Amino acid sequence: MYLWCARMLRARADCARLAAEGGIRINRQPTEKPHAKIRVGDIITLPIRGDVLVLKVTGLAERRGPATAARLLYRLIPDASAQGGDAAEPLP
Repeated sequence: MYLWCARMLRARADCARLAAEGGIRINRQPTEKPHAKIRVGDIITLPIRGDVLVLKVTGLAERRGPATAARLLYRLIPDASAQGGDAAEPLP
């Protein structure tokens, strides 16, 4: 499982549970499959530690390695409001 190899959660079972609960989106599509196919370039959205992380897959791993190697598997996409960018105006 990609999330486990990328060290998003400590246990593989936690990653599977998060997917089974429908908490993960791959390219804006919700998935309930822990074994969903991930490709380089995919955008993954997931709730972690009370926050929503959006990350772009930059690499794949066949096995779980050290944290330094896991960090190279993704790139965080910052929230527009955190960047101070132009956020969309709410509709009336």
